[in-house]
Amino acid sequence: MKTLKKKEMKELLVKCWMTHDGLWFSHSLQECGIEKTNRINQAAARAIGAVEAKRIMRAFGMEKVETFEELRKFIDQGFDLVRGDFMEFIFDCTSENILHVDTNRCFAFEGISKMGAIEGYDCGIFARVSGWFNGMGIDFEVSPPMRGCMMHAEGRCFRDFRFSF
Repeated sequence: MKTLKKKEMKELLVKCWMTHDGLWFSHSLQECGIEKTNRINQAAARAIGAVEAKRIMRAFGMEKVETFEELRKFIDQGFDLVRGDFMEFIFDCTSENILHVDTNRCFAFEGISKMGAIEGYDCGIFARVSGWFNGMGIDFEVSPPMRGCMMHAEGRCFRDFRFSF
Protein backbone atom coordinates (compact mmCIF):
# COMPACT_ATOMS: atom_id res chain seq x y z
CA MET A 1 0.00 0.00 0.00
CA LYS A 2 1.25 3.47 -0.92
CA THR A 3 1.83 6.08 1.77
CA LEU A 4 0.37 9.42 0.79
CA LYS A 5 2.42 12.57 0.99
CA LYS A 6 0.91 15.53 2.82
CA LYS A 7 -0.03 17.33 -0.44
CA GLU A 8 -1.58 14.17 -1.92
CA MET A 9 -3.63 13.71 1.25
CA LYS A 10 -4.85 17.30 1.15
CA GLU A 11 -5.80 17.02 -2.54
CA LEU A 12 -7.74 13.82 -1.89
CA LEU A 13 -9.62 15.35 1.06
CA VAL A 14 -10.46 18.55 -0.88
CA LYS A 15 -11.68 16.52 -3.89
CA CYS A 16 -13.81 14.30 -1.64
CA TRP A 17 -15.31 17.35 0.09
CA MET A 18 -16.12 19.06 -3.23
CA THR A 19 -17.55 15.81 -4.65
CA HIS A 20 -19.82 15.56 -1.61
CA ASP A 21 -20.86 19.17 -2.14
CA GLY A 22 -21.66 18.57 -5.82
CA LEU A 23 -23.54 15.34 -5.18
CA TRP A 24 -25.54 16.98 -2.41
CA PHE A 25 -26.47 19.78 -4.81
CA SER A 26 -27.44 17.31 -7.54
CA HIS A 27 -29.67 15.21 -5.28
CA SER A 28 -31.27 18.29 -3.73
CA LEU A 29 -31.88 19.71 -7.21
CA GLN A 30 -33.67 16.52 -8.26
CA GLU A 31 -35.75 16.43 -5.09
CA CYS A 32 -36.48 20.12 -4.47
CA GLY A 33 -35.83 22.11 -7.65
CA ILE A 34 -33.35 24.90 -8.28
CA GLU A 35 -34.90 27.69 -6.17
CA LYS A 36 -35.04 25.73 -2.93
CA THR A 37 -31.68 24.07 -3.59
CA ASN A 38 -30.07 27.49 -4.14
CA ARG A 39 -31.56 28.84 -0.87
CA ILE A 40 -30.34 25.84 1.12
CA ASN A 41 -26.95 25.80 -0.62
CA GLN A 42 -26.36 29.52 0.02
CA ALA A 43 -27.23 29.16 3.71
CA ALA A 44 -25.09 26.05 4.10
CA ALA A 45 -22.13 27.61 2.25
CA ARG A 46 -22.22 30.72 4.45
CA ALA A 47 -22.55 28.56 7.58
CA ILE A 48 -19.67 26.21 6.71
CA GLY A 49 -17.54 29.21 5.75
CA ALA A 50 -18.06 30.73 9.21
CA VAL A 51 -17.24 27.46 10.98
CA GLU A 52 -14.27 26.84 8.68
CA ALA A 53 -12.79 30.31 9.32
CA LYS A 54 -13.05 29.90 13.09
CA ARG A 55 -11.38 26.47 12.93
CA ILE A 56 -8.60 27.76 10.69
CA MET A 57 -8.04 30.75 12.97
CA ARG A 58 -7.67 28.41 15.96
CA ALA A 59 -5.31 26.17 13.99
CA PHE A 60 -3.19 29.24 13.14
CA GLY A 61 -3.26 30.40 16.78
CA MET A 62 -5.31 33.50 15.96
CA GLU A 63 -8.01 34.86 18.25
CA LYS A 64 -9.25 37.63 15.98
CA VAL A 65 -8.32 39.58 12.91
CA GLU A 66 -8.13 43.29 13.57
CA THR A 67 -6.18 44.69 10.62
CA PHE A 68 -6.15 44.25 6.87
CA GLU A 69 -2.56 42.95 7.08
CA GLU A 70 -3.66 40.20 9.50
CA LEU A 71 -6.55 39.36 7.18
CA ARG A 72 -4.22 39.22 4.17
CA LYS A 73 -1.95 36.74 5.96
CA PHE A 74 -4.95 34.67 7.00
CA ILE A 75 -6.29 34.62 3.43
CA ASP A 76 -2.88 33.64 2.00
CA GLN A 77 -2.54 30.70 4.37
CA GLY A 78 -6.24 29.84 4.60
CA PHE A 79 -6.83 29.67 0.85
CA ASP A 80 -3.70 27.52 0.54
CA LEU A 81 -5.17 25.15 3.11
CA VAL A 82 -8.62 24.69 1.53
CA ARG A 83 -7.82 25.10 -2.18
CA GLY A 84 -7.30 22.07 -4.36
CA ASP A 85 -5.13 22.09 -7.47
CA PHE A 86 -8.29 21.91 -9.60
CA MET A 87 -9.51 25.23 -8.18
CA GLU A 88 -8.18 27.77 -10.64
CA PHE A 89 -8.46 31.20 -9.12
CA ILE A 90 -6.14 34.04 -8.30
CA PHE A 91 -6.48 36.57 -5.55
CA ASP A 92 -4.67 39.67 -4.51
CA CYS A 93 -4.78 42.24 -1.78
CA THR A 94 -2.83 44.94 -3.58
CA SER A 95 -5.31 47.70 -2.74
CA GLU A 96 -5.81 48.69 0.89
CA ASN A 97 -8.78 46.85 2.45
CA ILE A 98 -9.70 45.11 -0.82
CA LEU A 99 -9.48 41.43 -1.70
CA HIS A 100 -9.85 40.76 -5.43
CA VAL A 101 -10.65 37.18 -6.50
CA ASP A 102 -10.67 36.26 -10.19
CA THR A 103 -11.05 33.11 -12.27
CA ASN A 104 -11.37 32.17 -15.90
CA ARG A 105 -12.27 28.55 -15.11
CA CYS A 106 -14.62 27.40 -12.36
CA PHE A 107 -15.16 23.82 -11.24
CA ALA A 108 -18.61 24.69 -9.83
CA PHE A 109 -19.72 26.25 -13.11
CA GLU A 110 -18.50 23.15 -14.97
CA GLY A 111 -20.25 20.75 -12.58
CA ILE A 112 -23.55 22.62 -12.44
CA SER A 113 -23.48 22.97 -16.24
CA LYS A 114 -23.13 19.19 -16.56
CA MET A 115 -26.19 18.86 -14.30
CA GLY A 116 -28.11 21.10 -16.71
CA ALA A 117 -28.94 23.65 -14.00
CA ILE A 118 -26.58 26.53 -14.75
CA GLU A 119 -29.37 28.87 -15.94
CA GLY A 120 -30.83 29.09 -12.43
CA TYR A 121 -27.69 28.52 -10.33
CA ASP A 122 -26.61 30.99 -7.64
CA CYS A 123 -22.88 30.72 -6.90
CA GLY A 124 -22.09 28.93 -3.66
CA ILE A 125 -18.34 29.55 -3.77
CA PHE A 126 -18.49 33.22 -2.87
CA ALA A 127 -21.17 32.49 -0.29
CA ARG A 128 -18.60 30.25 1.42
CA VAL A 129 -15.93 32.97 1.22
CA SER A 130 -18.40 35.51 2.62
CA GLY A 131 -19.10 33.06 5.43
CA TRP A 132 -15.40 33.22 6.33
CA PHE A 133 -15.59 36.96 6.88
CA ASN A 134 -18.91 36.75 8.69
CA GLY A 135 -17.46 34.08 10.98
CA MET A 136 -14.46 36.28 11.67
CA GLY A 137 -16.73 39.20 12.56
CA ILE A 138 -15.33 41.42 9.80
CA ASP A 139 -17.54 44.01 8.12
CA PHE A 140 -17.34 43.89 4.33
CA GLU A 141 -19.09 44.71 1.09
CA VAL A 142 -18.84 42.62 -2.06
CA SER A 143 -19.18 43.69 -5.67
CA PRO A 144 -20.55 42.83 -8.05
CA PRO A 145 -23.52 41.45 -6.09
CA MET A 146 -23.69 37.70 -5.71
CA ARG A 147 -26.58 36.69 -7.94
CA GLY A 148 -26.63 33.92 -10.46
CA CYS A 149 -23.42 32.58 -12.00
CA MET A 150 -21.12 35.24 -13.38
CA MET A 151 -19.09 32.63 -15.27
CA HIS A 152 -22.23 31.60 -17.13
CA ALA A 153 -23.32 35.18 -17.80
CA GLU A 154 -19.93 36.72 -18.67
CA GLY A 155 -17.43 33.92 -19.31
CA ARG A 156 -15.34 34.90 -16.28
CA CYS A 157 -15.95 35.46 -12.63
CA PHE A 158 -14.54 37.91 -10.11
CA ARG A 159 -15.46 39.59 -6.87
CA ASP A 160 -14.03 42.47 -4.90
CA PHE A 161 -14.42 42.31 -1.13
CA ARG A 162 -14.00 45.71 0.56
CA PHE A 163 -13.36 45.50 4.30
CA SER A 164 -14.01 48.00 7.08
CA PHE A 165 -11.35 47.97 9.79
